[in-house]
Amino acid sequence: MKLKDLGLGTAAIGRPVYINIKENADEKPFNLPAFKTDGLKVLDEAYNKGIRFFDTSPGYGLAEDLLVDWLKQKNDPTIKVSTKWGYTYVANFKSDATVHEVKEHSLKKLNEQWEQSKLLLPNLGLYQIHSATLDTGVLDNLDVLKRLHHIKKTYNITIGLSTTGNNQTAVLENALSIEVENESLFQSYQSTFNILDQSLAPYKNELQKLSGPFIIKEALANGRLIPNSNYFDYKNLYTFISQLADKYNVGADAIALNYCESVFPEAIVLSGANNSKHLEANLKAAEFSLTNSEVEQLSAFGISSEKYWQERKQLKWH
Repeated sequence: MKLKDLGLGTAAIGRPVYINIKENADEKPFNLPAFKTDGLKVLDEAYNKGIRFFDTSPGYGLAEDLLVDWLKQKNDPTIKVSTKWGYTYVANFKSDATVHEVKEHSLKKLNEQWEQSKLLLPNLGLYQIHSATLDTGVLDNLDVLKRLHHIKKTYNITIGLSTTGNNQTAVLENALSIEVENESLFQSYQSTFNILDQSLAPYKNELQKLSGPFIIKEALANGRLIPNSNYFDYKNLYTFISQLADKYNVGADAIALNYCESVFPEAIVLSGANNSKHLEANLKAAEFSLTNSEVEQLSAFGISSEKYWQERKQLKWH
């Protein structure tokens, strides 16, 4: 794995809580100016360590706005950014909010969020539907599809979508067949893939033939791949991950990230780190290579997509 294969997802630096396992919650009162400062620090540290791909969304609180200002300061055309439309952050930075985000895949929402997201140009190279699903009807909305095609042509950027849930493969198969003006519309996908959920592995050839990147999110399974006592069923997996971590002198997170790149060598694997310690640990994934045998042994621990997403639904916002 190489450093160029790693990107930074900005959800955790844009809003104070997100879905994961967090055993030691921060009890300090939330301070917005300090939170912004910390977020910019993570962006700088990722950049200084060689990261050049950053993924964001209006649904990630202030993350997209942070990136807009940060990109102006950096003025570096080698930085590539992807963003999405379809989610609006509504928690107002309150950790106890009942609702954190609202999903809307309408043409109105697309136009509204594009006006802000296009401020990421010229670094913006990829624009995605955020968590496209069959039930919202977004992949059948001709007005939305034509508008995305117009954005693609006008601004010379790749159009893609992110997937979530146990019907990722159905969404992928549907989207791969969509054409506008005799052109395949979606040339990039951002999907969940990790040691536990390997449902996209059979689509390796299709995903790596795209002109845009295949982006892997949730490589750590929202923290479930970091050995802990919450999941007894994964005891043997945790033991093996720990053995590999000792062998390569890295953390369990680096093993999980490296695994994804071993299966999808052309993919961009996202780190979701929101502090220096975790970022540094994640980037160690680029310092070694798992053997084919180790990748096969890790793959043997995969579970059904249904079980994976049922477990994920039980995770809380922290």
